Amino acid sequence: MAKDSKLARRTKYLNKKSLADTLAVFVDAIDAPPAAETIPVEESLGRVTVAPVFASVSVPHYHGSAMDGIAVRAEDTFGASEANPISLEEAPKRVSASASVAGRFAYVDTGHPLPPWANAVVMIENVIPAGKKTLALHAAAAPWQHIRLVGEDVVATEPLLPRAHSIRPFDIGAMLAAGLVEVEVARRPTVGIIPTGSELIEPGQRRSAGSITEFNSRVAAAFVTDWGGVPTRIRRVRDDPRAIDRAVRKAADRFDVVVIIAGSSAGERDYTVSVLEKAGEVLVQGIDVMPGKPAICARVAGKPVLGLPGYPVSSIVVCQQVLHPLIAHLQGRRAEPPQTVEAVVPRKLPSRLGLEEFIRVTLGRVGDQIVASPLPRGAGVITTMVRADAFLRVPTLSEGVNAGETVNVELLRPASDIENTIVFSGSSDLTVGVLEDCLKRNAPELKISSTSVGSLGGLVALKRGEAHVVGSHLLDPSTGEYNLPDIRKILGKAKDFRVVNLAVREQGLICAKRNPKKIRSLKDLTRKGIRFVNRQPGAGTRVLLDYKLGKLRIKPERIDGYEREEFTHMAVAVAVASGLADCGLGIRSAATALGLHFVPIEKEDYDLILRADFAESPSGEKLLEVIRSPEFAKAVRRLGGYDTSRSGEEKPIAAARKRGKRARG
Repeated sequence: MAKDSKLARRTKYLNKKSLADTLAVFVDAIDAPPAAETIPVEESLGRVTVAPVFASVSVPHYHGSAMDGIAVRAEDTFGASEANPISLEEAPKRVSASASVAGRFAYVDTGHPLPPWANAVVMIENVIPAGKKTLALHAAAAPWQHIRLVGEDVVATEPLLPRAHSIRPFDIGAMLAAGLVEVEVARRPTVGIIPTGSELIEPGQRRSAGSITEFNSRVAAAFVTDWGGVPTRIRRVRDDPRAIDRAVRKAADRFDVVVIIAGSSAGERDYTVSVLEKAGEVLVQGIDVMPGKPAICARVAGKPVLGLPGYPVSSIVVCQQVLHPLIAHLQGRRAEPPQTVEAVVPRKLPSRLGLEEFIRVTLGRVGDQIVASPLPRGAGVITTMVRADAFLRVPTLSEGVNAGETVNVELLRPASDIENTIVFSGSSDLTVGVLEDCLKRNAPELKISSTSVGSLGGLVALKRGEAHVVGSHLLDPSTGEYNLPDIRKILGKAKDFRVVNLAVREQGLICAKRNPKKIRSLKDLTRKGIRFVNRQPGAGTRVLLDYKLGKLRIKPERIDGYEREEFTHMAVAVAVASGLADCGLGIRSAATALGLHFVPIEKEDYDLILRADFAESPSGEKLLEVIRSPEFAKAVRRLGGYDTSRSGEEKPIAAARKRGKRARG
């Protein structure tokens, strides 16, 4: 019976809806006008008007001079020419209503009120002194020339700003100029954010196995602030339904919106839905999006309550797709849709039918197309959001995107960033991060977007026009030479590409700290009890391993873990450091970074292959300049395991055919 009750408690998503239906019942169904408040115009930046704003006075409210010059009666200047100049005499400072002003002028500066008798302004450059208080004009003035008339900008009672308008800096200037000192705006929605989970700790607190640093509430609060709301983060609530119930009810009394984080999935201690069913009404239990499915929409005491999933990327997607429209709606406006661009997807992306998937991608313009490179899809991988340039949305009824297909993507960064992105593919290496840091010191506008697909995958991507630069360390077993044989074989035309050495690096066995299993060579991989972690097929490290194993006549099936694959050197090092493996083949700098033991096996060339048109572009020239700089060499040497004496040295592809086998260090 206990087992059955646990199973029942895990049965979820009985009221699941599409994203569109979720917004309809949770956001659009709120038909009350936004709460309003009156604030000083000078403090209204970013606030949203709740009604049209009308001018209190005309702008300008007097006839004023638009130029430095003289004010005249236009009719007194008629007939003036180079051959027949007309003389005007300066008018007294004060002119009585009965005094004659014919043939007079008065000096005026830009913005000065026009004398009541004048109807034109002549620029000071067009007048010639003819006496102490006399000027000559060589051209006639048109009536009302160079004059700003009353109400030229806006007339009193005319509308200045529409309803539901987000106030900008120049809107503030217009309102103040039009005589307004206060404006009625939507009150900022208040949002109470409740993180739940007994395992949560505060940032900076000491961690233990099973503890999780709580940051989702901080991310949600930053979103709320950015969207015009006022967030309040409530202290973490433990996994106790009564404690969660008290926190939700109290928050619903205090705030316009309640956000509760985690406890919305199908786990044994996920109490959010049962609490919300008891405290109010659950409108949506599960949204057809991925990541983000375990979201809940409810009402408690008439207030909207949004339950966010605990996984960070899921939480972010639901914030952007549901919380953002809600915050905007409560201010009487619509959330601004994200900017979109067309991009080409380089490889097939399968997707789950029945869920709208949000795939994180990096973007960069290569040739005449924008390339969208997918990032890892895990809902818990928060760093992919840091790297992502856009979301690729796969519709609910689609099974994915085909390689080479053109799609629309929703930008997470300014479009200008795309044009300044260097698309890097191929083999991973820690020097690439150093390269970007050094590059940004010299060219802050540039960014390197890196995707690790292995050396072979990088060369294929370069051939298909999907990258500017690839990193490679492919060993040719027949010649003992690195990269050039495969470059010639895969890329073909030497004139279309350039090969530049980034560094010579050490490959070897990354072992646990102090090498407790006494691993000293590749032969030790066949020992009983040695667990190995490999790299993926096509990676230069995998090619090197297979080449060395072949020379030693060691069959892969004799190695425990040969079939287990990671995609980066750091991933191999992490597997060893965490105890999942005893060793793996990788670079010395990865071992050094995590304090692991390293057994040298080989020194190899880690080269960059660049599209020739990119290498000759301003961005490519800056990249090459940095590679050849002393600053880059110094920073790379600090990593350990690198020789930078040939960094930036170009290798002639065609000539490499005649060089033969090169001795290896």
